[in-house]
Amino acid sequence: MGAGPGGLASAMLLAKAGLEVTVIEKRGTVGGRTSTIEQDGFRFDVGPTFFLFPQVLREIFAATGHSLEKEVPMYRLDPQYRLIFGGGGQVDATPNVERMKAQIAAISPGDASRLEAYFRDNREKLERFTPILQTEFESWRDLLRPEMLKMLPLVRPWRSLDSDLRQYFKDDRIRLGFSFQSKYLGMSPFSCPSLFSILSFLEYEHGVFHPVGGCGAVTAAMARIAEGMGVKILRNTAVEELLFDGRKVTGVRTKEETLDAEAVVVNADFAQAMQRMVPNRLRKRWTDERIEKKQFSCSTFMMYLGVEGLDKDVAHHTIYLSKNYEQNLKDIEHNHVLSTEDPSFYVQNACVTDASMAPEGMSTLYVLVPVTHESENVDWAKQEAGFRTMAIRQLEKIGIKDVEKRIRVEKRLTPQTWNSDFGLHLGATFSMAHSLRQMLHLRPHNRFEDLDGVYLVGGGTHPGSGLPVIFESARITSRLLLKDMELEPKWNPAPRLEKSAVYEVAR
Repeated sequence: MGAGPGGLASAMLLAKAGLEVTVIEKRGTVGGRTSTIEQDGFRFDVGPTFFLFPQVLREIFAATGHSLEKEVPMYRLDPQYRLIFGGGGQVDATPNVERMKAQIAAISPGDASRLEAYFRDNREKLERFTPILQTEFESWRDLLRPEMLKMLPLVRPWRSLDSDLRQYFKDDRIRLGFSFQSKYLGMSPFSCPSLFSILSFLEYEHGVFHPVGGCGAVTAAMARIAEGMGVKILRNTAVEELLFDGRKVTGVRTKEETLDAEAVVVNADFAQAMQRMVPNRLRKRWTDERIEKKQFSCSTFMMYLGVEGLDKDVAHHTIYLSKNYEQNLKDIEHNHVLSTEDPSFYVQNACVTDASMAPEGMSTLYVLVPVTHESENVDWAKQEAGFRTMAIRQLEKIGIKDVEKRIRVEKRLTPQTWNSDFGLHLGATFSMAHSLRQMLHLRPHNRFEDLDGVYLVGGGTHPGSGLPVIFESARITSRLLLKDMELEPKWNPAPRLEKSAVYEVAR
């Protein structure tokens, strides 16, 4: 169920193994949050705009006899993004180590000398942790595997991401430049586990990519391939409920029909899907009451702006980090109020790389401001207009001027619309938070533990949020499902390619 990236990847793999697969998607387009908004010739990614670590999806494409690079042309970005610090200073993040060291030295000379140590340690951390991310976790006993115990001195789970980075970087701004990626998980670097220092390293080591046409082009290609393999994708079709014989799933019911199934893969927001489609009495561990006690990620306020002209001096990706970043995060994660003084934000100015995203003479601006998930402290009906005005004003801090009078197309999303339009519990755009209490075996399992024949894929299960690990969840889940059916995967491993062998570099 669900034609998001995890659901589509699972459909491709299961179809390759010989199963008859039907994908049921409530929206008229595939991709879920990794889809495209199209209006008046403008194209916007709905959610993810960074395409990271293409190796996982490359292997899934190759397993089904296709080439990711041929199906979805991409640019590797250099600089991969621009960091602008509210406290002063700017860094154009680049995988070129010497250029990166020079930019760090301009802000904090002592920190530049520790960059290579950061890369060295996180290269080892990623290499040793990758096999763990590729494996299911179904019990606390899985934590006792020898490879897990050997990881403890390297992962240092007792440290936060920020405290772990202090051994490399003394300047607060430089640490933020290597830890803002915790927002990919909907978390603060001051509470996010230190393991996730691998996120920023992943960008420098393996690249930040822009698929031509945006990340929605990736899921569109996956759907095209899946349908070519015989997968049925039912669009504009909502699942009303899962059907059971005792604990064993027997099918799904939509408004139009009932479909029998030997197994169901749920690719939807876990919290909302379970509470809406599965009776509470059937769920022993993940009851409604337990779900409501879980910690959920932040949300985002989104503006998709089609504008006249192109801001050529604004980077493809720009992250503005508030001078009072820590207070900004406290407002989001703990106080659950809107920060309106000087919030951090992110802008994609994709047309400096990819002119196909807008009509000639125009460009697209994707504006994201992290905010609290739905809370009684925020009334979006009353506060949205004022928050929009503030967000437009913030754009001047990264060099985008007079944008209000240049807007030709505008669409906005708030936590409320993330909930109503995309089915995200509390509008939490990154699902359940990735705290130590909600990782590995403590997340809902890929082979869902409360029901027979039900499997999970996507950010709500192991390994977690972010496109590379969502694709990895598809491999884990598909492998478990086939094992339970006593079938062989029939997947051939893809050849390992050089990191820059097939990509044009956009500068």
